[in-house]
Amino acid sequence: MYQPIPPRPPQETMPTMYDLPSELVGESGLPDEFHCIQADLLSETCQPPNYSSEEILVASDLNLYYDPRHTLWYKRPDWYMVLGVPSASQQLDLRLSYVVWQEGVDPFLIVELLSPGTEQDDLGQRLREVNQPPTKWEVYERILRVPYYVIYDRYENHLRAFQLIGTRYEAISLPENRFWLNELELGLGLWQGSYQQTTGLWLRWYNAADWVPTRREQAEQERQQAEHERQRAEQERQQAEREYQRAEREYQRAEREYQRAERLAEYLRSLGIDPDNLK
Repeated sequence: MYQPIPPRPPQETMPTMYDLPSELVGESGLPDEFHCIQADLLSETCQPPNYSSEEILVASDLNLYYDPRHTLWYKRPDWYMVLGVPSASQQLDLRLSYVVWQEGVDPFLIVELLSPGTEQDDLGQRLREVNQPPTKWEVYERILRVPYYVIYDRYENHLRAFQLIGTRYEAISLPENRFWLNELELGLGLWQGSYQQTTGLWLRWYNAADWVPTRREQAEQERQQAEHERQRAEQERQQAEREYQRAEREYQRAEREYQRAERLAEYLRSLGIDPDNLK
């Protein structure tokens, strides 16, 4: 049975990320291509309108140390988000790992991308072995109490999401393979498209209007908007040019009428008729 974590010892007695290994001997620490691309897409489109970039940390394949009683125990989520914790602004401050007792904030959402052989662990279907660390499910649900846990199986195109209700995860209904998080004013769902020159079904963030654009898509939208503005300005210039030419023709016509009237007046004067007194 899970026992609540006792009060944390004083900060100065606890190891920091500089004291803890970033990987274990024998672990490659290198995710496959899909994991890298999918994590990039999640990070790039994670733009909650109610949080600034200084108030949110997103991480992929970064060791997560969670138990101050067993300081070498960790999990390595494929992707996770922490609210209220800024990402590093200086290269020297980049994290080697995420140490919960050092940061003081638990993750808000964790995403696991199923690989062959990891399904039982990711879905909490594997029993904890004696004298071994708890499973991912136990850590996320009972120790860290992560509010949202998302699992995506790209081999079956199967998305599952769980929300912590009370002390247990409950499955979230996923109409159209997506769900909305009110806390972030964002939703998470499956999107068919091409990212980093790779076409497939990807896990991606969306807002109230549409899928959150990537930097490349945003640049293309801005380019198209600029082109639209250029075309509109060109149309307005051409319209102004037409108006100018029309006004010029009207002026020339009026000038011809004036000169004709002047010639007629001169002719009348040559006949001894005052054109100004004609009735």
